[in-house]
Amino acid sequence: MASLRLFSVGAQNLGVPEVNAPNLVKIPEGDLRERLVVVGNGMAGCRAVEEILARDADRFAITIFGAEPRVNYNRIMLSPVLAGEKQFDDIVINTAEWYVENDITLVSGDPVVAIDRAAKTVTSVSGRIEAYDRLLIATGSEPFIIPVPGKDLSGVVSFRDLDDVDKMLTAAANGGHAVVIGGGLLGLEAAHGLSLRGMDVTVLHLMPTLMERQLDEAAGWLLKSELERRGQTILTGADTAEILGKDGKVTGVKLKDGREIPASIVVMAVGIRPSTALARQAGLEVERGIMVDDHMVTSDPAVMAVGECVQHRGICYGLVAPLWEMCRSLADAAVSTPSGYTGSVTSTKLKVSGIDLFSAGDFSGGADCEDIVMRDAARGVYKRVIVKNNKLVGAVLYGDTADGSWYFDLLKREEDVSDIREALIFGQAFAQGGGALADPNAAVAALSDDAEVCGCNGVTKGTVVSTIKGGACSLDAVRSQCKASASCGSCTGLVESLLKLTLGDDVKSGPKTLCKCTSFSHDDVRRLIVEKSLKAIPQVMQELTWKTPDGCASCRPALNYYLLCAWPGEYVDDQQSRFVNERMHANIQKDGTYSVVPRMWGGVTTPDELRAIADAADKYQARLVKVTGGQRIDLFGIKKEDLPAIWGDLNAAGMVSGHAYGKSLRTVKTCVGSEWCRFGTQDSTGLGIKTEQMTWGSWMPHKFKIAVSGCPRNCAEATIKDFGVICVDSGYELHVGGNGGIHVRATDLLSKVTTEQEALDVCAAFIQLYREQAWYLERTAPWIERVGLDYVKAQLFDDPEAVARLAKRFHYSQQFMQDDPWARRAAGEDSELHQHLAEFRPFPTMQLKEAAE
Repeated sequence: MASLRLFSVGAQNLGVPEVNAPNLVKIPEGDLRERLVVVGNGMAGCRAVEEILARDADRFAITIFGAEPRVNYNRIMLSPVLAGEKQFDDIVINTAEWYVENDITLVSGDPVVAIDRAAKTVTSVSGRIEAYDRLLIATGSEPFIIPVPGKDLSGVVSFRDLDDVDKMLTAAANGGHAVVIGGGLLGLEAAHGLSLRGMDVTVLHLMPTLMERQLDEAAGWLLKSELERRGQTILTGADTAEILGKDGKVTGVKLKDGREIPASIVVMAVGIRPSTALARQAGLEVERGIMVDDHMVTSDPAVMAVGECVQHRGICYGLVAPLWEMCRSLADAAVSTPSGYTGSVTSTKLKVSGIDLFSAGDFSGGADCEDIVMRDAARGVYKRVIVKNNKLVGAVLYGDTADGSWYFDLLKREEDVSDIREALIFGQAFAQGGGALADPNAAVAALSDDAEVCGCNGVTKGTVVSTIKGGACSLDAVRSQCKASASCGSCTGLVESLLKLTLGDDVKSGPKTLCKCTSFSHDDVRRLIVEKSLKAIPQVMQELTWKTPDGCASCRPALNYYLLCAWPGEYVDDQQSRFVNERMHANIQKDGTYSVVPRMWGGVTTPDELRAIADAADKYQARLVKVTGGQRIDLFGIKKEDLPAIWGDLNAAGMVSGHAYGKSLRTVKTCVGSEWCRFGTQDSTGLGIKTEQMTWGSWMPHKFKIAVSGCPRNCAEATIKDFGVICVDSGYELHVGGNGGIHVRATDLLSKVTTEQEALDVCAAFIQLYREQAWYLERTAPWIERVGLDYVKAQLFDDPEAVARLAKRFHYSQQFMQDDPWARRAAGEDSELHQHLAEFRPFPTMQLKEAAE
């Protein structure tokens, strides 16, 4: 078993756990392995180590120094962290366990400040001295800060690491204006994240075209228009003169044309430059970057370098794909047969949710180049490919990037495209004569083994196939073993196709798809609705490439709920996408009549309410009046055309819909509690009434039942409810995840609280967590069994502010939900739904089968 050798120095932000193990274990005497010291615990340094370990795990005794007090994480996924789409744990590449399992000493939060090449040692800022036989420099790059007055003001930040994200999140929490200087890839991703966090964002870009290194003018204009449509202000040709401030804090940005833009935070994202100071100080050959040969060896044979800090054949790379290729060549030379790195052809994808953009190669054009352009204004699609000497040399895709991998593969292989010239712009399916169109997997099968599948992690088709053949039989297994599809997820479809091509029917199923209309899971759809700001069912189907024109009886109700949950107050409920009982706000019975259940708060009623119910039963000829198990009264045999009238009569007596028909809060059952019962410990009835008044009207993934029992005798049966409260002498035990029915499940104990208000807050928070994360038609019992009680507890209680945040979102949503549907129908809304069958005009509804109650 490998010994843990971790050492950490430094501060902590974002709640990210600091790697810390103060007792350093020295390499045992007699260890004959070469000592490899890596300066840089980032993506390039750790990837190089991974490649070395894959070739010869016993070759080196490895020590890694990192400037940040953290394990290695995916820097290119900082944008989703800023946007709130991912957490730190989601972007970790190498966990603390990885260092342990591979017998690696990690010295984090303690950057190397000196290299003694003669003594073959490095010295860290804390004074630690480490000897090496081989040294690998992977110091990455530094943000370029434009030299204008005010650049050192508080509130001026870059966007390179988690500490920068932490500063931006702090600023965003206070709202106000943000200015991002730089309309390149990183700047636009920062602007997107700050905009999602609620800030008023202005992007200043010196050049006339956004992302001018990756986009031509037409694609840049489309991108600018889309960002402006999302509420950002985009100023191109904007030259910064000064950053304004007061009392040492930033207040705005002044342009050279005199315009002033207010700002409480300014993000500098104008570019990067290789971090070469350490190498230069050590006397290594340095130009713009650290000079390396094809094997990533510097001017000192004992010192290697890799990543954004290096210069290879006159080029410094700032994208991730070349780094992976460099690491493979470095590892080949260090432990096996040298292969040699000859440079990279790069491609770019923008990680701004809802914007599909891809570019690769050279699109500057010229007299000896041929431009092929396709525009589809209705779909917002722009495609341009550049051909030179019958070879594809560049491509720009906006709005439809499905063929990006194919174009990139043609470009890298320098394949002659003269035979497919006429169909090239239309993509692989048409260019190959329809074969790929008839069989979507044919397009993937046609890719070469060295075609890049996952740009985030530099994984080729050959690597994915090798991983699958090595035993990875599911999407999750591929993600964990070779990291393909593990970051932004845009290559998931390619990986799934490779699984199908390689294994046929032996592919192990991953997350259940929402329905046959889509390849996305429930979780994916919920996530993408928020990420892409999708606010209508047709928009979801268009953006997520639904396979059917209008969806089906499974996906439409689910999408309707997911949109209602994600955008309270914005999304307009689509009644046609609801089950018949929810459309009619009553339960249909086998004879075609309906049952009506008015709400009784906490199971408590009054003589006046009972008289109104009795009168309604007589007036509308209810054939059965029955007390339900949820302490309500159910009126059976009500004709459809009489529903608005009976609802109006019950409304007049002060009663609202009991939602006995809905995927919603049904009832809050109570016992009489301490007010009447000799054994009662708390006012269970009063708490039940408060709970029901707080939660009624809320739409859920499935029906939701609550009970409050006044003592552990549990007369209200709280331990088989979705949320149950057991009153005890010291306060309240809160239970979750129970249900009766065919498969009875007792609740799990969630927590204990001492006050009514705490019980109400946790109830609201738990409901909101369930509303936001469960799958449609998934009750709390199977949801908790799927995700685990520990997960639910962690989501609620690990962060002291989590309950308050979730409860706040629930109460916000309730502002729009607690609107009695009976009152609206009684006033004449949707009157066509309640006409007598003989008068009923055709109404476009779906044939949906209500789930068994």
